Amino acid sequence: MATEQSVAPAAGDQTRIHNIGYRNYDGPRLGRAYARRSLYSQSLRGAYGLGRSAKSKVLPMLLFVVMCLPAAIMVAVAVATKAKELPLDYTRYAIVLQAVISLYVASQAPQSVSRDLRFKTVPLYFSRPIETTDYVRAKYASLASALFILTAAPLVVLYVGALLAKLDFTDQTKGFAQGLASVALLSLLFAGLGLVVASVTPRRGFGIAAVIAVLTITYGAVSTLQAIADVQGSTGAVAWIGLFSPITLIDGVQSAFLGATSAFPGGIGPSNAEGAVYVLVTLGLIAGAYGLLVRRYKKVGL
Repeated sequence: MATEQSVAPAAGDQTRIHNIGYRNYDGPRLGRAYARRSLYSQSLRGAYGLGRSAKSKVLPMLLFVVMCLPAAIMVAVAVATKAKELPLDYTRYAIVLQAVISLYVASQAPQSVSRDLRFKTVPLYFSRPIETTDYVRAKYASLASALFILTAAPLVVLYVGALLAKLDFTDQTKGFAQGLASVALLSLLFAGLGLVVASVTPRRGFGIAAVIAVLTITYGAVSTLQAIADVQGSTGAVAWIGLFSPITLIDGVQSAFLGATSAFPGGIGPSNAEGAVYVLVTLGLIAGAYGLLVRRYKKVGL
């Protein structure tokens, strides 16, 4: 706390001497780990508008409801009709609602990083004690966690509803675990791509448009090319074309290794060998996104 002392000026003299002193801080130095955790928690809260204005809460909360509502309806139908299985597999849920997920990433990735760039506060983070890698890890982990909450919550609704409908416990638990593994990988991939694109510009509007373009246009282009290849009988090319879109990458991984039904034309997903390539490409994109973010913020923080 600052204290101010002033020396009364002589008659007719307008000069004034101020002695401003500051108390020394004798408390604990919590260091980088605490700063990293704080940045992570605040960024995660901000991804759902918590701690911000009511206007900031509308879109993320609305998208969360939109993600969970179909699951609740499916559960109600399954319980009412005493169905023997759920209308939609756990691994298929995120693929079907990928447009909602893309919209969430497009709205929250720029919110996470664009304001720091626009108001030039990034160098203040790096003054001390936080470093570039701490900032990137906190931002990456917070958006990935927010996406996992968004995509895993409806799976929890489906799983609880399946147990209430007295469906087979073993089958439902296995499907639920496979669905969680799929959305965890999806969250890491989409968070990395969204942050990389959003970090290019300090303007939030441009960031939103760019993220939507990357996630949706690539999916539309890949789906069209796959359909053309399938019609022309080039079924072998369908799986390789799927490597060029984030959502088809996830589809290929889960259909190859998690027993999911593929959304590819004809319902034929990649083989195990092709699926291994899908896994390598997906992990490479995640690692590459992290590396690009670190290099980007090293330049910004100078």
